[in-house]
Amino acid sequence: METYDVVVIGAGPGGYVAAIRAAQNGLNVACIEKNPELGGTCLNVGCIPSKSLLQSSELYAHMRDHGADHGINADLKIDFSQMMGRKERVVSTFNQGIKGLFRKNKVTTIAGHAQFIDPHTLQVGDQHVSARHIIIATGSEPTPLPFLPFDEQKIISSTGALALSAVPESLIVVGAGVIGVELGSVYARLGAKVHFIEFMDRICPTLDTQISKEFQKILEKQGLTFDLSTKVTAGEVTDSGVELTVEKEGSAGSLTANIALIAVGRRPFVDGLALDKAQITLNAQKQIPVNPSFQTAQPHIFAIGDVIDGPMLAHKASDEGVAVADLIAGKTPHINYAAIPNVVYTYPEVASVGLTEQEAKEMGLPIKTGLFSLKANSRAGCMGETDGLVKLIAHEATHHLLGMHIIAPHAGELIHEGVMALQTRSTVHTMATASHAHPTLAEAIKEAAHAIFEKPIHI
Repeated sequence: METYDVVVIGAGPGGYVAAIRAAQNGLNVACIEKNPELGGTCLNVGCIPSKSLLQSSELYAHMRDHGADHGINADLKIDFSQMMGRKERVVSTFNQGIKGLFRKNKVTTIAGHAQFIDPHTLQVGDQHVSARHIIIATGSEPTPLPFLPFDEQKIISSTGALALSAVPESLIVVGAGVIGVELGSVYARLGAKVHFIEFMDRICPTLDTQISKEFQKILEKQGLTFDLSTKVTAGEVTDSGVELTVEKEGSAGSLTANIALIAVGRRPFVDGLALDKAQITLNAQKQIPVNPSFQTAQPHIFAIGDVIDGPMLAHKASDEGVAVADLIAGKTPHINYAAIPNVVYTYPEVASVGLTEQEAKEMGLPIKTGLFSLKANSRAGCMGETDGLVKLIAHEATHHLLGMHIIAPHAGELIHEGVMALQTRSTVHTMATASHAHPTLAEAIKEAAHAIFEKPIHI
């Protein structure tokens, strides 16, 4: 039986990062992965392939809709198989990259499904593996509707949406959260008629309310349509596609499309781990309970990422992977959960970090907000992309930044000014007085900071 200092179960963005950092800390490490490739959901059927398709479809839609404005006239056509092929090549490149990192850091890869035999021992196929420390990083899976299971043909999950053989004429997306609006945007740009059904009264409901409403207006201008406060109560597969029964304000109706993408959320994946053999019990949300040091009921067994409480974000899992590997090595890491950003990779992108206005008010904090529209930003004007805004939330007394919310091209890059401000407890005065290159989209952040306690220059 092989014995290691650390065994990591799962090679996703939490697991493979934990394995590498543990090896960098001088520990003997193995990583167990049940799928053929390393990288987990994020790399193989999530973040990376979806952003590849978002990038390809964005290039096409931008040239189609705005090329003539720039004096660029072209006869455009979509080669969908080539687009999907590029996506696969991007994924494969990163697959090889993780394998190379494992070799470089001397991390042993064990292929197969892990299950506990006892708190220190795992079985993988016919092999038994023991470890002084075990890290559970098995991630999550799409949540189906109970009456409409995935067939990945007409009733698809996010995984199926990344593997279609052709662009559908019509697509219903059940769930207007981050995954739904991203994948819906891909196919809307490529010519599908995309309609969303959302149970809540606004899209991406974790966003700041003002940002969510503005975001919906922008998506509607792009041709996407929405039924909010609407519940799917039944559905069936037909010869031509899917028919869903919906209920809104007490009235029932039906909607049809070629394909239905079910994007109502994700759930922790712990199937087959035999956690009872390790004397670990799930909570009511089917998550693995952990203490602030990520320890389970067994102090030598840790859990990170989507299987524990908190937002299901790849970078959160990676941060936790590094933290656990450092804790095992006797270090004292710290994660500032208040400074973890979230990005929606539509066009324009939407990014946020810190508190929303509603959260700040619910906490009873005295706040002031600053807004600046991209319509008054010179770089956005040069780009012809003036739909969007920057919103800052600051503590009225201390002037510390509490939250930043952006709708803009490259918002996912711009948001890190807010991340660093929260991480270092900077004030909005510091942000307002820091020099920002001209012309840049980042100047909108400077102006929004001015808008909190003074007047912005360009409005």
